[in-house]
Order: sequence, then structure tokens, then C-alpha cells
Amino acid sequence: RNGIGQGWVSMDVKIGNYNRLRVLKAVDFGVYLDGKELGEILMPQKYVPEDVMVGDFLEVFLYFDSEDRPIATTEIPLVKVGEFGYLETKSVNNYGAFLDWGLLKDLLVPFREQKLRMEFGKSYLVYLYVDEKTSRIVGTAKIEKYLDKTEPNFEVNEKVNLMICQRTDLGYKAIIENSHTGILYFNEVFQTLKIGQKLEGYIKNIREDFKIDLSLQPLGYQKIGGIAGDILEKLKENDGFLNFNDKSDADLIYKVFGISKKNFKKAIGDLYKNKNIVIEENGIRLL
Repeated sequence: RNGIGQGWVSMDVKIGNYNRLRVLKAVDFGVYLDGKELGEILMPQKYVPEDVMVGDFLEVFLYFDSEDRPIATTEIPLVKVGEFGYLETKSVNNYGAFLDWGLLKDLLVPFREQKLRMEFGKSYLVYLYVDEKTSRIVGTAKIEKYLDKTEPNFEVNEKVNLMICQRTDLGYKAIIENSHTGILYFNEVFQTLKIGQKLEGYIKNIREDFKIDLSLQPLGYQKIGGIAGDILEKLKENDGFLNFNDKSDADLIYKVFGISKKNFKKAIGDLYKNKNIVIEENGIRLL
């Protein structure tokens, strides 16, 4: 994520995020960057790219060091301010729990921001924000107050980024695009999902109460066409025959094709109607 150039720099410098800052001066232990209202910000020598000159712009991540001074790094954190992350607890002391977020200084989650007392070695879903009183970057496990409850601006069948945040009686609850939440129902999920897992999904339905149903596969005929194309490719790779048909085991279909048996049956039905294949007792054959 580090880059050198002579382009523009944003007037707003954000702690806990990436910023494009200009090099002001070089010293033996690194370079100082123009942090605008934050003043000069040190970038330690071990993070400074080769051939950097005064006047160059660097894309850096800003956070606070152990002495609460702004510091720049080219290290890539696991999560930024304003995002949710699933992080492991590295230590616990009288101030709270310290979680590994991929940087030299661990992330503090104060006791007041914990639902249950966090334990060493366990991972928790947290949201990162800048505390207004201390200006420090902290995490909170009380993520509900940072989720958007207003009308979502998504479209049905829109591709979205998901993070699994909870297992419920109905299915897996997921955070959508770092804002809203939705549900992946158990009977439509053909793989094991874990808390904190990131994956792509699709908006299946948005209800009147703004609750969102999700799917791991695109909806409708367009996806079936895509699946059908994949099946045709597999047929070609296997001398025109696959030992699968509408009677095959659903788990085995998912293992080989990565799709549900329902979508598999629809796809081979379309291929049969279009006279691309014949369906035999022991499988399907390419025409």
C-alpha cells in the first residue's frame, strides 16, 4: 500500500486510516511527513521505501505509538477505524484487553467496551473508532450501535462484501459492506462458515422493515447460465461425461461444483432443453 509520487494530498489527515502525505525532511532514523493539523509525523526508517526524496508523497497508515504520538507506517492493518474486524486477544491488563490488529502496537478494548471479559488467545468481533475524549484508537465489542438501522441503499441481486458476525437459530448473520446486517439461511448455505469470515454474497431480498436476506449465489436465470457454462467446461475436461445427474448426492455436488443440488438440477435441465447434453442413468453426456 506504499507509493511514491508528486500528486495531491488530502487536507484532512485521518488517524486510523490511509493518508497521502508529503515528505518534509529526512533524518537518520526515518523521515518526517506533513501531517497538517497534526504537525510533523515520523515514519521510522524501517518503513521508508528506497529512493524517497523530500517533496515526495507517500501513502501511509497513521496510528499512535506507545507514547501516544502519531506515527506513519507502510504496514497493513487487519482493520481500519470505521470498520469491523475479528481480532485475537494478545494480552489483558488493568486497562482492558489488547488485540492484534496487524501493527506493532496492539489495539486496546477498554473493559467498558467489552460485552464479556475478553480472554487471552480468544478472538472477538470489534469495531474501531477514535475516542473523542482521549483521541486514541480503541475497539469495542458493542458493535450494534455502529450498525446502520436506516433504509439500506442496496439493490436485489447486488454483489456485496460480507463478514460473518453471528450464528443464529435461522442461519448466519453477516455484516454487509461494513454498514447493515443480513441473514444467510441455513437451508441455502452449503458450506461451513465461521465468525469473522469474509466472503462475497448477494442481496436476495430487502423487507419492509429493512431486514435483509442474503445469498451466496447470484439470483435468477443469469446465474444458472453461468453454472451451465461451468458444467459444460467440466464435461469437456472429462471426455464429455460426468458421473452426476439429478439423483446425485447434494454434498458431493457441492464438493465438486460448489453449488446446491437445486441449482445443479436447473442447470442440467437447461442444458438438456438446449440439446447440449443427454441425461443418462449414471450421469450426463455432452452432445
